[in-house]
Amino acid sequence: MFSRPTDQVPSPLAGIALACIGYSLFAMQDAVVKWLVADYEVPQILFMRSIIITGFAAFMVWRQRHPSILKSPHRNSLLLRALLMFMAWLAFYSSARHLGLAEITTMYFCAPVMVVVLSIFILNEKVGPVRWLACIGGFVGVVLAANPTHAPSLIPAGMVLFAGFCWAWSVILVRLVSRTESTLNQMMATSFFFVVACGIMLPWTWKTPDLFGWCLMIGLGFVSAAGQYFLYEGFRYAPASTLAPVEYSGLVWAFLYGYLIWAEIPAVNVFAGALLIVGSSLGLILWERRLVIASRRVAG
Repeated sequence: MFSRPTDQVPSPLAGIALACIGYSLFAMQDAVVKWLVADYEVPQILFMRSIIITGFAAFMVWRQRHPSILKSPHRNSLLLRALLMFMAWLAFYSSARHLGLAEITTMYFCAPVMVVVLSIFILNEKVGPVRWLACIGGFVGVVLAANPTHAPSLIPAGMVLFAGFCWAWSVILVRLVSRTESTLNQMMATSFFFVVACGIMLPWTWKTPDLFGWCLMIGLGFVSAAGQYFLYEGFRYAPASTLAPVEYSGLVWAFLYGYLIWAEIPAVNVFAGALLIVGSSLGLILWERRLVIASRRVAG
């Protein structure tokens, strides 16, 4: 259930579908964190989220008798990836206190473009013109939707760009280790690192939540666990450069959650940008489907 059989042929379409689900859950996760960060510190929120994911992943690893992660040949890669994700999360959510959502969204969504570039040099993936167009089209849609009108503060802006770079590198490492490492082991390694790193900060950041705060934090853990699982599984089926433009779909979900939770009605430019993002993703899906059909015909 949690790993692809070795005799199964990878399907980019399956990877795109799994990634879309994962990014929709990540958008929900961001909405919950946005709710919590007004009253609680980022390390405390990440600690509560990660301890739930670690417990869930550890239980499933034990139940399914996965090989020990300590014996994994990718121990160093898993540790580096956990560190990169930790820095990305800490920088992104900390900068949210100083920058508007439009500025953060615009700058952070440079990450998928970085993924495409890094996948060429690190993974030796072939990135054709259609994937480049989808990636660039999605980024233009983000800029159009976010419509930043003010120059951001230098230090918080640098934190967001740093978060995007760290996330891009972590995506590349996901693609590398997913070839041999189970999804559950990846989830457990990353979240355990978060628990340790954030746990060290708890004496200075802890604030006892009320009942509603506990519910949000516990729910955040389960939503994050599901999002990670679907996204990691997606990288087993599709190249990193293929899934990079799909990340832009998270912005569309963010607009939807904003309307459902806070009754926020996006402006015309937001709808136009969302349309461009969806169009870029759908164009990529149609192109990948065409490639799959052509490859099956050649194989047959």
